[in-house]
Amino acid sequence: MPHDVVNQSPPRADLDEYAANTALIEAVERHDAGWAHHRLHLTGQRVGTASFQRDAERANRNEPVLHTHDRYGHRVDEIEYDDAYHRIIGAAVSDGAHTGAYVEPMPGANVARAATFMLYAQIEPGHACPISMTHAVVPVLQQHPGVADGWLARVEATTYDPSLTAHKHSALFGMAMTEKQGGSDVRANTTIASPIGDGRYLLNGHKWFCSAPMSDAFLVLAQAPGGLSCFLLPRVLDDGTRNGIRIQRLKDKLGNRANASSEVEYDGAVAALVGEEGRGVRTIIDMVARTRLDCVLGSTAGMRQATAEAAWHARHRSAFGRLLIDQPAMTAVIADLHLETEAATATALRLARAHDDDASDEERAFRRLATAISKYWICKRGPGHAYEALECLGGNGYTEAFPLAMRYREQPVMAVWEGSGNVIALDVLRALGRDGDSLAAFDAEVSRAVGADARLDAWIEHTRGLAREVASDPVPDASARRLVTALALALQGSLLVRHAPHAVADAFCATRLSADAFGGALYGALPRGVDAAAIAARA
Repeated sequence: MPHDVVNQSPPRADLDEYAANTALIEAVERHDAGWAHHRLHLTGQRVGTASFQRDAERANRNEPVLHTHDRYGHRVDEIEYDDAYHRIIGAAVSDGAHTGAYVEPMPGANVARAATFMLYAQIEPGHACPISMTHAVVPVLQQHPGVADGWLARVEATTYDPSLTAHKHSALFGMAMTEKQGGSDVRANTTIASPIGDGRYLLNGHKWFCSAPMSDAFLVLAQAPGGLSCFLLPRVLDDGTRNGIRIQRLKDKLGNRANASSEVEYDGAVAALVGEEGRGVRTIIDMVARTRLDCVLGSTAGMRQATAEAAWHARHRSAFGRLLIDQPAMTAVIADLHLETEAATATALRLARAHDDDASDEERAFRRLATAISKYWICKRGPGHAYEALECLGGNGYTEAFPLAMRYREQPVMAVWEGSGNVIALDVLRALGRDGDSLAAFDAEVSRAVGADARLDAWIEHTRGLAREVASDPVPDASARRLVTALALALQGSLLVRHAPHAVADAFCATRLSADAFGGALYGALPRGVDAAAIAARA
């Protein structure tokens, strides 16, 4: 029989996602990007519309389709995306989510760009892959102007053109490093680069993962006569013909469904050497560092979506005579979810500020270590956070009709992409062993909060002792994760104690910086004395 639908949350749509994110607004202001508030509100309003949310859902339901040949049998290697995907990525490009920080290189430029990127990735994460890689390629292009000629202006453009044609006014970049036999061990790559003169090479081989294969160009690694080297590989040659890039198949992934990831083979693909032969890893590392930053931003954006959706449901759903948000058990869960999100937000935008052009030597040293540490920790916290938020919605959360099922499948990719947990943790160990300036800069940043909270002070001392212990360990690898976790929590605690409201900082120290709650227990297990209602109000 027909019945009235009651006690269901209204759609969380047609709102300003930037205005709703208090922690993000405060961090943007704190890190010298207050000049961007107006444009960020406009972006927040755009991504908060019901139509944008529908496009996000469509882009993930109507997945990319590979066409290896046209109907006449010609090899085309094209991927067809839903129109919704093109609308989303076109909007992100128009707002400078890719390269806005380079177009306006002022103090806070990377902070404003980070906030823009996060607002888009909060609603639809798949498009963020080519957006991130295009952002990350710019430092490499800037260092090699001969190769970059004609490309820099195109990647800085704010128009989006998905066509595969030569001499476009805009461009997006991708990156392809891993192969079947090596994975993260890129020095095991077997793709061969044969010189043909004028700095050009022919590539023959394969890549096991090539995301966003419809990008206009890629940075790739291949074995040249002088060793593993970096190359700029265009999708279309200057004469308009397709380069020798053969897309074999698309990956059937757990999440990140709106974004195509592929296996490719190179059949005499023409590429230009970037940097010197044998210096491929050194050349591409700046791109990797920037994409690792964007992994932090993407995971944080996912946490914000999860927290916001859970809090919205709790504020509009009643059970046993009271709103869920007014029931202490749920208040604690929402507050704890927000604690994780606010800690990640504070860290993400602090890192973004350290990537601005005016960064001092100390800032650059800080970001070298802090980016890897934060990538490890924040990205690992994402999947569990998404699950807990999903559970707040009950059965609704487990259905594809609500966005948290998509988010739950999405969050693991950030922990895997650009170095999984062990790779990142071991990178941190190597950095600590060879780069004393980075450790000193990191310690100086964390120490700015010394004296403000005894629990944080004790944690910092514990972390310093652990660092000394690991440094003297003949087999330090086994302790790498423990050390990186301690460093990450020390940074987050320091930032929150200095900048967050007392209720937030106090709860973080109580739940993350004590021996019986190492790294945070299950969400919602808050100790007595925590002002859960005040924290949940910020969610």
